[in-house]
Amino acid sequence: MKRLRNENPDLDAADLKILRLLEKDARTSTAELARSVGLSAPSVAERIRRLQESGVIEAYTIRINPAALGMKLSAWLRIRPVPGQLTVVAEIIRDLPEIAQCDRVTGEDCFIALAHVGSVAELERVIDRIIPHAMTNTAIIQSSPVMARSPLGALKRPG
Repeated sequence: MKRLRNENPDLDAADLKILRLLEKDARTSTAELARSVGLSAPSVAERIRRLQESGVIEAYTIRINPAALGMKLSAWLRIRPVPGQLTVVAEIIRDLPEIAQCDRVTGEDCFIALAHVGSVAELERVIDRIIPHAMTNTAIIQSSPVMARSPLGALKRPG
C-alpha cells in the first residue's frame, strides 16, 4: 500500500538515527549509514526511499554563510500590506533576491521576511521596493543564539 505524501509515518529508532545522521551530513553514503545504524545498505536505502515518499525528507541541501559571500547584514522585516495589496506585496517579496525566507503569518503583520544584504544602503533599497505597497518594521540581526534547526530535536525518542 503506497503512503500518501505528508502522512505522519511511524518512525522507529533506526529511521530517526538515519535522519539525524543525514541532517549532520546529507552526503553520508548509504554504506556509512548502514554501518552506523546496524542494518544492511539495501534496508537503509529502502528506509530513505520511504522517508522521501512520505514527505519526511523533502530535499538534500547545504547551508551557506551569507557573511562569507559579503552579505554581512541580515534583518527580519515585518511587512503589513496596505488594503488590497497583499498579492502585489507577495510578488514583490518573491522577486527580491535578497529575501532568503518569507512566511505569511497571523497577527498585525501579514509577512515576516529574512533579508541578507551587504550594507544598510542595500537594506534600504529592499525596503524601498516594498513600502509603496506596505508598511514595514525592520529588526537587524545582531547574533543568532539558536540557528535554524530541525524539528527532530522536539520529537520524543521511541522506546
